[in-house]
Amino acid sequence: MTTDHLIDPDLDGDRRDPDPEADALLVGAVDLHQHPGPSPFPRRMDILDAARDAAGAGFKAIVAKSHHHSMVTDILALGPAGLDDLPVTVRGGVALNRTVGGLNPYAVELALRMGGRVVWFPTLASSAHIEHHAHHDTGFPTSVVELRPNEVIRILGADGEVLPEVRDILSVIAAEQAVLTCGHLGVEETSALIGAARQEGVERILVNHPCFVVGASTEQAGEWARQGAHIEHCLVMYFGRPERRRDIGELLAFIKAAGPERTVLSSDSGQKANPLPVTLFRRGARGLLDAGVPEEDVRRMLGSNAAGLLFP
Repeated sequence: MTTDHLIDPDLDGDRRDPDPEADALLVGAVDLHQHPGPSPFPRRMDILDAARDAAGAGFKAIVAKSHHHSMVTDILALGPAGLDDLPVTVRGGVALNRTVGGLNPYAVELALRMGGRVVWFPTLASSAHIEHHAHHDTGFPTSVVELRPNEVIRILGADGEVLPEVRDILSVIAAEQAVLTCGHLGVEETSALIGAARQEGVERILVNHPCFVVGASTEQAGEWARQGAHIEHCLVMYFGRPERRRDIGELLAFIKAAGPERTVLSSDSGQKANPLPVTLFRRGARGLLDAGVPEEDVRRMLGSNAAGLLFP
């Protein structure tokens, strides 16, 4: 089925401009951070449309993320509806916010043992997220469903040590060979989480968008990479709507600090007002090539690094 109905001339108009060099780099791509519906937040696409669009561009896999619920069962339910027939792998996971019980090892076990691959530590409920959005206009979506306000979820106790329930969750992630992502935790909590994850045997660690909400420097990101984490950057931040684009020089500095071998590029898109994930991957490929990044490194950051995390 065609996905032409998804294309918005204002947000995705360049999708029809010929660029075979960029298109070739999307073959085998893996997007670990898409936001399709259903969601309390307004979305441009559902999971099936997201998968069809990715398959049409030759993607190897996508991960569907909700801040509010596990999309694993949504994905399973769509299998007989056509998802299983597409030449792209679709996986989900669970974000440890209030709507799934917070730091809930039961929710993690269910999501991973039903086929999920990714666990996001608190996003909407992290102290860094709540503090950042209280003082900045980030363009973050607003729920169309009435929900109670988020209460902060912390992963550290009063003694500064990682909470026992965090270690319980980390042990489940390690046993399932799943991907731990640090969500929207700030620098202190992210550093503590990476250290505890290593102690508990977690091998697949991803730091989400270090310069958005997390507040990490290039030096800090480089240190996390040397500890074995991959560093994710979101293409929507650099190739999305013009009025919200950050300087690509920032992205290049982070890539240099962590190394292309430890950098993962994701879309973090699907929101109503943003370009489609495939549009962003295509723009990202072109932008990085034009900035002088070698083709081999672009392909690695768009696909093979993420594939190494997602597939055991």
